[in-house]
Amino acid sequence: MSAALEILVLYYSRHGHTAALADELRHGIIAVPGVNARLRTVPPLEGARDVPVSGPPYVHKDDLRACAGLALGSPTRFGNMAAPMKAFLDSTSDLWISGSLIGKPACVFTSTGSLHGGQEATLLSMMLPLLHHGMLLMGVPYSEPALQDTATGGTPYGASHVAGADNSRALSEHEKRIGRALGRRLAETALRLAV
Repeated sequence: MSAALEILVLYYSRHGHTAALADELRHGIIAVPGVNARLRTVPPLEGARDVPVSGPPYVHKDDLRACAGLALGSPTRFGNMAAPMKAFLDSTSDLWISGSLIGKPACVFTSTGSLHGGQEATLLSMMLPLLHHGMLLMGVPYSEPALQDTATGGTPYGASHVAGADNSRALSEHEKRIGRALGRRLAETALRLAV
């Protein structure tokens, strides 16, 4: 029996909402037989430690080299990904030069404080470096019923969550379903590409 494919779920989260969405994607990924998920985060720019106080370990470039696919998540910062995620991606020129990510499937996810807080712009901003790396981007098709029904987060560009201005809102059922559907789609695509 061959080893399971590994999908990297890489995210940055300050208040736990992007982390919660990452976990939904993880559930979708591991629901596909023959695929595992590896959760990783990036360090904050200020006061970075060698090991996070809690949660998954910090990402290493070897995690990207070894993965069969990538789910990339960040909270929205003025319609863009958070600076710690951008700083990490800016450090991956060596992977770009070697072509380490070419042909691997990828998707993106985000969390915002308000419904119109830049979710789609953030998702698109995270796609740009992945396109430069030659990754194969995927979103959420409208065949996913929760995408049609959601009054909270969820876009065709990727999974998303509306946390509220005070960060008090938990993931809605639609947001959870969309996150799991996107994780499952990423895992299934990675399996198809591995054949």
